[in-house]
Amino acid sequence: MDALDLDSLRLLLRIDATGSLGRAAVEHGISQPAVSARLRQLEARLGVPLVGRGARGSSLTANGIVVAGWARTVLAAADEFEAGVATLRSEAEQRLRVSASLTVAEFLLPRWLVRLALERPATAVSLDAMNSAHVVEAVLAGRADLGFVEGPEVPAGLDSRTVARDRLRVVVPPTHPWARRRRPVTAAELAGTRLVTREPSSGTRRAAEVELSATAPLAAPLLELSTTRAVLAAVGAGAGPALVSELAVKDDVAAGRVRLVPVTGAVFDRRLRAVWPRGQRPSGPARDLLAVARTMA
Repeated sequence: MDALDLDSLRLLLRIDATGSLGRAAVEHGISQPAVSARLRQLEARLGVPLVGRGARGSSLTANGIVVAGWARTVLAAADEFEAGVATLRSEAEQRLRVSASLTVAEFLLPRWLVRLALERPATAVSLDAMNSAHVVEAVLAGRADLGFVEGPEVPAGLDSRTVARDRLRVVVPPTHPWARRRRPVTAAELAGTRLVTREPSSGTRRAAEVELSATAPLAAPLLELSTTRAVLAAVGAGAGPALVSELAVKDDVAAGRVRLVPVTGAVFDRRLRAVWPRGQRPSGPARDLLAVARTMA
């Protein structure tokens, strides 16, 4: 048997309460012929007569009384289900879980979240900063409502939208020979130099390796560090060159802790993307944060 129409069950209960197809039609907001047609369809689906018609009006048959009792139970459960879903929806509208790559989390998201707080003051936001590979895992596992990554490709299983653009820059200690060099460093030289890098799953490192590996074989890293701040500190302490986000280097360059070095033969422009599970469009506060990011970037 096909699934029952809950509205037809509600109509049956109106007929029972009013004792009249006409009055039930008025209360239900439809015509009396429509009530009769709906009742015939319900009786045909169940295979038993539900309403008897007489000179004093309409009343439920013995079978109709049994069915009406079941209908009350079914409709009460349906109402409870709808109320529960509404509660879940309301709770979802009041919280937002964001996972973001370290570059986005440190240099872009604070401004975006301040704007979101002005537009949605009741929304509680939690932010986890991690490398791009872990952001992807969090979004796919449902631990984050929206993610932000900085790798060169859109990860499998996710839809994405570009929210900002960034560029990787070469930085060296002030005492490094490249800091006094008059001509740019070539991409081949950079590829063959042992660099201070982020960990292998970092979007920044992945973007650098994709670009440089097209030029020459890559030298083994000099140091692998888990944050951009640690990379810049190591460079400033004299460890060696590094490729880091342009967003991250401004203060260190201004303070003289590191020097920028021009590069020829490689383009380190990259997209910063918002990501979410494929086929599931962001909604509620996630949709609003995505709009804020695109506007402010």
